[in-house]
Amino acid sequence: MTELKGGHWIVVGATGGLGTAISRLLAREGARLTLSGRNPDKLAALARELGEAVVATIAADLSVPSGPAAIASAAQSDTGVDGVLYAAGVVAFGPLGELDDDTFDEVLLLDFVAPVRLLREILPQLNAGSVVVHLSAVVAETPMKNMAVYSAAKAALSGFSTAMGAELRRHKVRVLDVRPPHTDTGLHTRPVAGQAPPLGTAHGVEAVAQRIVDAITDGEKDLPAAAFADL
Repeated sequence: MTELKGGHWIVVGATGGLGTAISRLLAREGARLTLSGRNPDKLAALARELGEAVVATIAADLSVPSGPAAIASAAQSDTGVDGVLYAAGVVAFGPLGELDDDTFDEVLLLDFVAPVRLLREILPQLNAGSVVVHLSAVVAETPMKNMAVYSAAKAALSGFSTAMGAELRRHKVRVLDVRPPHTDTGLHTRPVAGQAPPLGTAHGVEAVAQRIVDAITDGEKDLPAAAFADL
């Protein structure tokens, strides 16, 4: 079991659909939060909403190495870090032949490279018993056509999470890989390229966020898409 009350959590992508919902749940459980997002105005609004639960905010560009480093620096405290949740990312649609290099780079940087860099930077601050949560996606399990690069980036993040779970076990750090099904966050309406195909009925953000927080507190290490089937 993981106790959230009084723990210091970093939420990256805090102003996104799932990031915001999870931040609210963590704050409700008494966690202290360092919030990071791309939009300073949205970040400030969320910090005002969550009030004293927020100990720091940092607007960072995750596409460059200095972004994750800035988040780690903003989160420094005498009490260390008890949890990291990476909920940032972008999506792109379309066949490979229409994929330009800028889009290719952006998807890989935000969906895979940035969480790797962040964990590397934050490692010295992680307390024994802390939890690292990576939000991958169902496409890591079932890659989809016209979403090849996004599917590959999410599969890479899942593979990284599994390897880091084994590597950090002796440090008593748990890594939780989350692969939720299509969720009504609105991300598919804001692709960096292409247009979303029919994705079927979306799961509700609040229900998915609650399932993730339950997995954190219950000590789970893997949360596949099937774990959300009953929501």
